[in-house]
Amino acid sequence: MKQSIRLSLDKALERRKMTRYELSQKTGIGYQTIDKYYKNRVVRYDSYLLLKICDALSCGIEEIIEIR
Repeated sequence: MKQSIRLSLDKALERRKMTRYELSQKTGIGYQTIDKYYKNRVVRYDSYLLLKICDALSCGIEEIIEIR
């Protein structure tokens, strides 16, 4: 069985009633980059960006990353 990593940023933002734009503003990460993470169109994850996202959402990495 082949496993894959999937971001669940959409669920994390929904729980906080936050938009991608608001996350972009809060983190200083460009909207287009946030949108790629949101839509799971990232091949290589940047640990620095993931940390900034977690800080902005006040969550652990396990809340935004799923292994399937």
